[in-house]
Amino acid sequence: MAKLTKKRKAVEGKVDNDKLYSLSEAMTLVKEVNTTKFDASVDVHVRLGLDPRKADQALRGTVSLPHGTGKTKRVLVFCTPDKEAEAKAAGADFVGLDEYIQKVSEGWMDADVIIATPNVMAQLGKIARILGPRGLMPNPKTGTVTPDLSSAVSEVKKGKIAFRVDKFGIVHASIGRVSFTPEQLTDNAHELVSTLVKMKPSSAKGIYMKTLSVASTMSPGIHVDPKSVKV
Repeated sequence: MAKLTKKRKAVEGKVDNDKLYSLSEAMTLVKEVNTTKFDASVDVHVRLGLDPRKADQALRGTVSLPHGTGKTKRVLVFCTPDKEAEAKAAGADFVGLDEYIQKVSEGWMDADVIIATPNVMAQLGKIARILGPRGLMPNPKTGTVTPDLSSAVSEVKKGKIAFRVDKFGIVHASIGRVSFTPEQLTDNAHELVSTLVKMKPSSAKGIYMKTLSVASTMSPGIHVDPKSVKV
Protein backbone atom coordinates (compact mmCIF):
# COMPACT_ATOMS: atom_id res chain seq x y z
CA MET A 1 0.00 0.00 0.00
CA ALA A 2 1.39 3.39 -1.01
CA LYS A 3 2.39 5.74 1.78
CA LEU A 4 0.60 9.05 2.12
CA THR A 5 2.69 12.13 1.39
CA LYS A 6 2.99 14.88 4.00
CA LYS A 7 0.73 17.08 1.88
CA ARG A 8 -1.90 14.35 1.59
CA LYS A 9 -1.77 13.66 5.35
CA ALA A 10 -2.26 17.36 6.02
CA VAL A 11 -5.39 17.65 3.86
CA GLU A 12 -6.79 14.34 5.14
CA GLY A 13 -6.67 15.85 8.61
CA LYS A 14 -8.86 18.76 7.50
CA VAL A 15 -11.76 16.49 6.53
CA ASP A 16 -13.90 15.03 9.30
CA ASN A 17 -15.26 11.78 7.86
CA ASP A 18 -17.87 11.59 10.62
CA LYS A 19 -19.33 15.00 9.82
CA LEU A 20 -22.00 15.93 7.31
CA TYR A 21 -21.05 19.33 5.88
CA SER A 22 -23.44 21.81 4.35
CA LEU A 23 -23.13 22.16 0.59
CA SER A 24 -21.47 25.58 0.88
CA GLU A 25 -19.04 24.34 3.55
CA ALA A 26 -18.10 21.38 1.38
CA MET A 27 -17.38 23.58 -1.63
CA THR A 28 -15.09 25.80 0.42
CA LEU A 29 -13.31 22.78 1.87
CA VAL A 30 -12.92 20.97 -1.45
CA LYS A 31 -10.74 23.84 -2.66
CA GLU A 32 -8.63 23.77 0.50
CA VAL A 33 -7.86 20.04 0.32
CA ASN A 34 -7.00 19.93 -3.37
CA THR A 35 -3.48 18.55 -3.82
CA THR A 36 -3.04 18.67 -7.60
CA LYS A 37 -0.92 21.21 -9.45
CA PHE A 38 -3.44 21.42 -12.29
CA ASP A 39 -6.98 22.82 -12.35
CA ALA A 40 -8.66 19.68 -11.08
CA SER A 41 -12.25 18.69 -11.72
CA VAL A 42 -14.76 18.92 -8.86
CA ASP A 43 -17.17 15.99 -8.89
CA VAL A 44 -20.44 15.33 -7.11
CA HIS A 45 -21.60 11.80 -6.30
CA VAL A 46 -25.24 11.23 -5.35
CA ARG A 47 -26.52 7.83 -4.21
CA LEU A 48 -30.23 7.61 -4.89
CA GLY A 49 -32.85 5.24 -3.55
CA LEU A 50 -33.48 3.75 -6.98
CA ASP A 51 -33.39 0.32 -8.57
CA PRO A 52 -31.80 0.95 -11.99
CA ARG A 53 -32.90 -2.53 -13.11
CA LYS A 54 -36.43 -1.16 -13.34
CA ALA A 55 -36.98 0.74 -16.58
CA ASP A 56 -38.80 3.64 -14.93
CA GLN A 57 -35.99 4.08 -12.39
CA ALA A 58 -33.05 4.01 -14.84
CA LEU A 59 -32.72 7.76 -14.40
CA ARG A 60 -30.93 9.81 -17.03
CA GLY A 61 -31.15 13.41 -18.13
CA THR A 62 -29.36 16.71 -18.57
CA VAL A 63 -28.77 19.87 -16.60
CA SER A 64 -27.42 23.28 -17.61
CA LEU A 65 -24.92 24.42 -14.99
CA PRO A 66 -25.16 28.18 -14.24
CA HIS A 67 -21.39 28.64 -14.36
CA GLY A 68 -20.50 25.96 -16.88
CA THR A 69 -18.04 23.12 -16.27
CA GLY A 70 -14.80 25.00 -16.76
CA LYS A 71 -13.97 22.73 -19.67
CA THR A 72 -14.66 23.41 -23.31
CA LYS A 73 -16.32 20.33 -24.74
CA ARG A 74 -15.58 19.20 -28.27
CA VAL A 75 -18.84 18.60 -30.12
CA LEU A 76 -19.35 16.28 -33.09
CA VAL A 77 -22.55 16.71 -35.07
CA PHE A 78 -23.89 14.04 -37.42
CA CYS A 79 -26.20 15.61 -39.98
CA THR A 80 -26.99 15.96 -43.67
CA PRO A 81 -25.25 18.68 -45.73
CA ASP A 82 -28.20 21.09 -45.49
CA LYS A 83 -27.74 21.32 -41.68
CA GLU A 84 -23.95 21.61 -41.59
CA ALA A 85 -23.83 25.41 -41.74
CA GLU A 86 -26.22 25.67 -38.77
CA ALA A 87 -24.10 23.31 -36.68
CA LYS A 88 -20.85 25.08 -37.53
CA ALA A 89 -22.33 28.51 -36.80
CA ALA A 90 -23.40 27.28 -33.34
CA GLY A 91 -19.83 26.24 -32.55
CA ALA A 92 -19.66 22.53 -33.38
CA ASP A 93 -16.05 21.33 -33.67
CA PHE A 94 -16.71 18.51 -36.13
CA VAL A 95 -19.63 18.30 -38.59
CA GLY A 96 -20.49 15.68 -41.18
CA LEU A 97 -21.89 12.21 -41.65
CA ASP A 98 -20.30 9.45 -43.72
CA GLU A 99 -16.78 10.78 -43.21
CA TYR A 100 -17.09 10.77 -39.42
CA ILE A 101 -18.95 7.46 -39.27
CA GLN A 102 -15.96 5.97 -41.08
CA LYS A 103 -13.44 7.73 -38.81
CA VAL A 104 -15.20 6.55 -35.64
CA SER A 105 -15.36 2.98 -36.97
CA GLU A 106 -11.58 3.16 -37.50
CA GLY A 107 -10.92 4.27 -33.91
CA TRP A 108 -11.06 8.07 -34.08
CA MET A 109 -12.73 9.66 -31.06
CA ASP A 110 -11.82 13.28 -30.37
CA ALA A 111 -15.34 14.38 -29.37
CA ASP A 112 -16.72 14.76 -25.86
CA VAL A 113 -20.35 15.07 -26.93
CA ILE A 114 -22.12 13.79 -30.05
CA ILE A 115 -25.31 15.35 -31.41
CA ALA A 116 -27.35 14.07 -34.36
CA THR A 117 -30.45 15.00 -36.31
CA PRO A 118 -33.27 12.41 -36.23
CA ASN A 119 -33.02 11.61 -39.94
CA VAL A 120 -29.46 10.21 -39.67
CA MET A 121 -29.90 8.01 -36.60
CA ALA A 122 -30.43 4.86 -38.66
CA GLN A 123 -26.99 5.33 -40.21
CA LEU A 124 -25.36 5.61 -36.77
CA GLY A 125 -26.38 2.02 -36.08
CA LYS A 126 -23.09 1.06 -37.74
CA ILE A 127 -21.12 2.57 -34.86
CA ALA A 128 -23.61 2.16 -32.00
CA ARG A 129 -21.48 -0.56 -30.41
CA ILE A 130 -18.57 1.89 -30.29
CA LEU A 131 -20.47 4.92 -29.04
CA GLY A 132 -22.84 3.18 -26.62
CA PRO A 133 -20.29 1.86 -24.07
CA ARG A 134 -18.64 5.30 -23.99
CA GLY A 135 -21.91 7.06 -23.27
CA LEU A 136 -21.67 8.97 -26.53
CA MET A 137 -24.59 7.55 -28.50
CA PRO A 138 -27.03 10.39 -29.26
CA ASN A 139 -30.31 10.02 -27.36
CA PRO A 140 -33.53 12.07 -27.41
CA LYS A 141 -33.70 11.88 -23.58
CA THR A 142 -30.48 13.86 -23.28
CA GLY A 143 -31.35 16.32 -26.04
CA THR A 144 -28.62 15.01 -28.35
CA VAL A 145 -31.05 13.84 -31.04
CA THR A 146 -32.76 16.95 -32.34
CA PRO A 147 -33.43 18.95 -35.52
CA ASP A 148 -32.55 22.14 -33.60
CA LEU A 149 -28.78 21.88 -33.85
CA SER A 150 -28.19 25.53 -33.04
CA SER A 151 -29.73 25.28 -29.56
CA ALA A 152 -28.30 21.83 -28.82
CA VAL A 153 -24.72 22.77 -29.64
CA SER A 154 -24.94 26.14 -27.88
CA GLU A 155 -26.26 24.57 -24.66
CA VAL A 156 -23.43 22.04 -24.54
CA LYS A 157 -20.85 24.75 -25.12
CA LYS A 158 -22.37 26.86 -22.31
CA GLY A 159 -22.24 24.08 -19.73
CA LYS A 160 -25.03 21.58 -20.31
CA ILE A 161 -24.06 18.13 -19.03
CA ALA A 162 -25.68 14.72 -19.27
CA PHE A 163 -25.97 12.32 -16.34
CA ARG A 164 -27.29 8.85 -15.70
CA VAL A 165 -27.65 6.60 -12.68
CA ASP A 166 -25.20 3.67 -12.67
CA LYS A 167 -26.03 0.08 -11.74
CA PHE A 168 -25.46 0.92 -8.06
CA GLY A 169 -27.97 3.77 -8.08
CA ILE A 170 -25.29 6.48 -8.06
CA VAL A 171 -25.07 9.59 -10.24
CA HIS A 172 -21.54 10.91 -10.84
CA ALA A 173 -21.13 14.36 -12.39
CA SER A 174 -18.39 16.94 -12.84
CA ILE A 175 -19.75 20.34 -11.77
CA GLY A 176 -16.72 22.60 -12.17
CA ARG A 177 -13.01 23.08 -11.44
CA VAL A 178 -11.10 23.94 -8.27
CA SER A 179 -10.40 27.37 -9.77
CA PHE A 180 -14.11 28.18 -9.43
CA THR A 181 -15.24 30.16 -6.41
CA PRO A 182 -17.04 28.24 -3.63
CA GLU A 183 -20.20 30.13 -4.61
CA GLN A 184 -19.95 29.02 -8.25
CA LEU A 185 -19.41 25.40 -7.24
CA THR A 186 -22.33 25.59 -4.81
CA ASP A 187 -24.63 27.03 -7.48
CA ASN A 188 -23.68 24.32 -9.97
CA ALA A 189 -24.06 21.48 -7.46
CA HIS A 190 -27.40 22.89 -6.30
CA GLU A 191 -28.67 22.94 -9.88
CA LEU A 192 -27.70 19.28 -10.37
CA VAL A 193 -29.28 18.12 -7.11
CA SER A 194 -32.43 20.15 -7.73
CA THR A 195 -32.79 18.54 -11.14
CA LEU A 196 -32.40 15.06 -9.65
CA VAL A 197 -35.09 15.82 -7.07
CA LYS A 198 -37.49 17.07 -9.74
CA MET A 199 -36.91 13.89 -11.75
CA LYS A 200 -37.72 11.52 -8.88
CA PRO A 201 -39.68 8.58 -10.35
CA SER A 202 -43.14 8.12 -8.85
CA SER A 203 -42.29 4.45 -8.24
CA ALA A 204 -39.29 5.28 -6.01
CA LYS A 205 -39.98 4.34 -2.39
CA GLY A 206 -38.24 5.23 0.88
CA ILE A 207 -35.39 7.72 1.14
CA TYR A 208 -34.67 9.12 -2.31
CA MET A 209 -31.40 10.99 -1.76
CA LYS A 210 -29.39 8.63 0.42
CA THR A 211 -25.89 10.12 0.35
CA LEU A 212 -24.19 13.10 -1.23
CA SER A 213 -20.45 13.70 -1.47
CA VAL A 214 -18.04 15.98 -3.29
CA ALA A 215 -14.37 15.55 -4.20
CA SER A 216 -11.78 16.98 -6.52
CA THR A 217 -9.42 14.85 -8.58
CA MET A 218 -7.08 12.78 -6.35
CA SER A 219 -8.34 14.49 -3.17
CA PRO A 220 -10.37 13.13 -0.24
CA GLY A 221 -14.15 12.95 -0.45
CA ILE A 222 -16.33 15.24 1.66
CA HIS A 223 -19.71 14.04 2.91
CA VAL A 224 -22.55 16.51 2.47
CA ASP A 225 -25.84 16.64 4.35
CA PRO A 226 -28.52 16.21 1.62
CA LYS A 227 -30.91 18.24 3.80
CA SER A 228 -28.63 21.27 3.41
CA VAL A 229 -29.61 21.47 -0.25
CA LYS A 230 -32.81 23.50 -0.35
CA VAL A 231 -34.83 22.67 -3.46
